[in-house]
Amino acid sequence: MRHRDRIEIALNHENPDRCPMQISFTPEFQERLHREFEQEPQKFPVQCDPADPFHLELALDQDMLLSFSGRLSGEYEDRHKKLPDGRTVDEWGIIRKDIYYETRFGNGSYQEMVGFPLADDKAIFTYHPPDPNNPALYLEAEKLIREYRDEYWIVGCAVTTIFETAWALRGYENILMDFLINPDFVGELLNIPFEYNLTVAKNLTRMGVDMIWLGDDVGAQNEMLISPELWRRFLKPKMAEIISAVKEIDPRVKVAYHSDGYIIPIISDLIEIGLDILNPIQPQSMDPALIKRKFGEHLCFWGSIDEQQTLPFGSSTEVRAEIHLLLKTIGKDGGLILAPTHNVQLDTPMENFWMMVDTIRNIPYSAVYLVFD
Repeated sequence: MRHRDRIEIALNHENPDRCPMQISFTPEFQERLHREFEQEPQKFPVQCDPADPFHLELALDQDMLLSFSGRLSGEYEDRHKKLPDGRTVDEWGIIRKDIYYETRFGNGSYQEMVGFPLADDKAIFTYHPPDPNNPALYLEAEKLIREYRDEYWIVGCAVTTIFETAWALRGYENILMDFLINPDFVGELLNIPFEYNLTVAKNLTRMGVDMIWLGDDVGAQNEMLISPELWRRFLKPKMAEIISAVKEIDPRVKVAYHSDGYIIPIISDLIEIGLDILNPIQPQSMDPALIKRKFGEHLCFWGSIDEQQTLPFGSSTEVRAEIHLLLKTIGKDGGLILAPTHNVQLDTPMENFWMMVDTIRNIPYSAVYLVFD
């Protein structure tokens, strides 16, 4: 079965030969996996050319390939400048610094936002965002569509669509206060990333991607970061407009929405505005089986493998058992793309990683209920 056919069958709420799979990695885990590919290529389900930037996704026999509008190359990437103090400033004017961490499998780093170009209210009047029509934004998507669309499901990513980019411009505490005491200002602020990502999503749809991936982290561990009422007032209409715009261009395109954490109060709203797929269904925040029972008639799901506890800290037996349970519950009668709920982190044991990959690939849907009941 072609990878894209496997996705299409699942998104039609039917059972393909096996559950579709998608896995992303942090740079540190990706390097670790790449070394393993070089040293033990026989461990990988499929062999491919390491010169291909997607070689690990291909070698793992994944079913969908993702192109991020911010994953840039060439001249456009030069707009990410290194500052004299070691921090960086990106094309939006957002300043970041490196934060280092240690794990039992090595050390890594991530970037934390520390400088916000619109922290001063008046800065919004002279601010100029990046150009969403810059051709460099779409080079990767063009390559994927040209070389892989016949076989794989291609996803055009415009995540951090509105809220997350706005808080990166303004600062997290500032924007939370703005919602309550400065609503006119926050409306203008949100328009900046909204207009940018509306254009990006429309461009990607016209290019021929199979899915547009939108989203903002609006969920904390056990509650929402902002109230459902504020989300409905400020974010829902803009998300609705993007979904409507891309489906008007191509009614066949699917739309996925990402938010970590607990977002049960707004899932019905997302269905109302035309959402097809919800990501990532974080098990420590929302019960995947419950989400399937409540919303599975109207939504498909992408994610659900626990990245907080099971994958990094559980045993390989626990990883396998969790995937069995997910296939029988949130994966019942299709509608699921299995994936970790975040990029695989450096603290993940390789035996757990390989148990995840091998379990997904080797369980046919026809055996799920026979073998594991």
